[in-house]
Amino acid sequence: MTQQAPADQPIPDPAAAFRDAFRRHPAGVTIITAVYEGKPFGFTATSVSSLSADPPRFSFNMARTSSSWPAIANTNYIGVHMLGLANRELADRFARSRNRFDGDHWKPGPHGVPVLENVAAHLIGRISMRLSFENNAVVVAEVASGEVGAPGVPLLYHGGSYGQPTALDYEI
Repeated sequence: MTQQAPADQPIPDPAAAFRDAFRRHPAGVTIITAVYEGKPFGFTATSVSSLSADPPRFSFNMARTSSSWPAIANTNYIGVHMLGLANRELADRFARSRNRFDGDHWKPGPHGVPVLENVAAHLIGRISMRLSFENNAVVVAEVASGEVGAPGVPLLYHGGSYGQPTALDYEI
């Protein structure tokens, strides 16, 4: 049963509640890459999620106002790169810099998709759906290939900064 605020108390701002709630929800840090008109594109994302194991699919969300949206909207293949703690500078580069592909930290991969070097894992996916909703989009891709690197500590985003998980004295 949903309780409503008493008439004499202000109703919380839903947008502020949304921001605060998701700042408390940790997410794995990834980088999405694509090539469009011969040019590499990429951005840091925390919305990547496993969608299904059979067939293997993942999804992510993005703003259609992003400078990378034209590439995602007009290509068939994308890369998702799962980042480890050692990839923090790479995450910052793809979140803040315009020179995301300057240097030797990547190479062209299957279907021309930019593949980042020394990440925890990467998957190349064939886009099977783009669902636009207002200024945002949900993108679904079926895995075409991938590679997993050495085990390591995953990079998380929580409370407005990068972090790492802490092990608990509990095993599943």
